Amino acid sequence: MTLIRHTIIMRVALAALALSQLAALRAQDSDIALSGAESLLFLPQATRQEAFANVAALSATRTVTASESPLALTPAPKDWSDFSYSVEGENYTLADYFQRPASRGLIVLQGDDVLLERYGAGNTEETRWITFSVTKSVTSLLIGAAIKDGYIESVDEFVTDYIPRLKGSAYEGVRIKDILHMASGVAWDEDYASPTSDVAIAGAYNGPQLTEYLATLPREAEPGTRFNYNTGETNLVGELLRSALGNNASSYLQAKIWRPFGMEHDAYWLLSSEDGVETGGCCINATLRDYARIGRFVLADGVLPSGERVVPEGWIAESITPSQGFEGYGYLWWLYDEGAFSARGIFQQRIFIDPARDLVIATHGNALNAVDDEDAKHTDAIIMALRAAVDAI
Repeated sequence: MTLIRHTIIMRVALAALALSQLAALRAQDSDIALSGAESLLFLPQATRQEAFANVAALSATRTVTASESPLALTPAPKDWSDFSYSVEGENYTLADYFQRPASRGLIVLQGDDVLLERYGAGNTEETRWITFSVTKSVTSLLIGAAIKDGYIESVDEFVTDYIPRLKGSAYEGVRIKDILHMASGVAWDEDYASPTSDVAIAGAYNGPQLTEYLATLPREAEPGTRFNYNTGETNLVGELLRSALGNNASSYLQAKIWRPFGMEHDAYWLLSSEDGVETGGCCINATLRDYARIGRFVLADGVLPSGERVVPEGWIAESITPSQGFEGYGYLWWLYDEGAFSARGIFQQRIFIDPARDLVIATHGNALNAVDDEDAKHTDAIIMALRAAVDAI
């Protein structure tokens, strides 16, 4: 499946991380010369290394507080000296992978055993790295939690039940399930090369600005029938979640998952503005180990160490059931073979989850390009090779 559909949330960072918010980076590197149109996403790769690791110093965020009793991960390192992976017929080693500037962190968990944990130069186990669209899958988990808590009755309810500003628009008759599947049937142009596309105009919108824009769009397919990657609608999922909760998403994540499951470090969720709102589709900033713990939470079927269930029974299975519009996508999760699935973000952020192997592979990445480049090929290849290598351990 192509990753170009998954480019995601570009304009969120465009708006939130503008030139004025990069002053800290400018102070660190006098050779940085930025035009007023540049943002986090379009900085040179070496500069992005600092930005991706320090979003809380560059923009408004809301803290998601860590647990006082972190979920223990047991070091169980394996001998990876003979490990290799292949890209376009050429073999590479782990050392080769970490020679690439894109490779900022890699962790492999089987159960709670850490089989491999390694960082690129400058990154450590305490680096809070930007997730980009990995956040979408976390928001999907929070929708499940909101259903369990009774804030949302079911995914078969209509979007307009929670966002009445969309009544009378093409969103009439669109279910929550449809927007989780990226299949509302509402027209949306995700062309990043066009300054007149919907994503160029409205990809960073939240709140009334978002719903006012979406209400102008026409319908082009029956709800639930056609997959169309839509940054605006992932922001809409966040809008719906906050509307149902009557609260911000960061506090809910902290209360339902981050603290009770045992996340080790504070995370930071990028806001649309000072005292603004989180974007449902982007930009939780978290350590690699806590990326991996998100995977462990999912493999635990959304059940806390205390035994308390956070999401409805069967929610995870439902979330990774192929949608009608595209068999490779569930409720904001990308689907693979053998029942595996993944949260994915641009510049190669991943949480790959393989229930059959009780396996989580997570990455921090700073790829040269957002999607579909050599770094993407290396990330895909090393994850699949590690998955196969675990079978031989």
